[in-house]
Amino acid sequence: MSDQASPSSPIPPAGANGQPAPPLQLNLQYTRDLSFEVPGAPDIFVTLREQPRVDIALDVQARPVQGQSNVYEVSLQIRADAKAGETACFIAELAYCGVFTVNVPQEHLEPLLLVECPRLLFPFARNILADVTRDGGFPPVMLAPIDFVALWQSRRQAAAAPVAGNA
Repeated sequence: MSDQASPSSPIPPAGANGQPAPPLQLNLQYTRDLSFEVPGAPDIFVTLREQPRVDIALDVQARPVQGQSNVYEVSLQIRADAKAGETACFIAELAYCGVFTVNVPQEHLEPLLLVECPRLLFPFARNILADVTRDGGFPPVMLAPIDFVALWQSRRQAAAAPVAGNA
């Protein structure tokens, strides 16, 4: 067996041991930003008579890590706004990140960064959001599983829509 990758192989050799580099490796993960506010405290805890309605906004961002080849930071950003009627109960914001080494052809890079990487980060972000809302005096926010493929596809369609409108 040769230490050289075949011309059709999308994965370069890892080096001395002759094994190919894995297509995706999670190097580390961390909380970049976490914010929890209860604008109406302490009154909200006395007057709250119903389960608050929680609106969730989610975004995924990816960027190359400066000075590193094939290394990217992927950020999963979640905002939870809870209201009872028109009264704000809490606002929680989380930016949970991972640093990934990626060894795939360019055409597979975007779906890997915006679908597979956030799929790996999501359970940890979900747990942090549940803990912070529970620790803030409210029922824990338990996010339902996210379809990152659908999120990525809708993002691509939204980006393509202005271009199609100008044609």
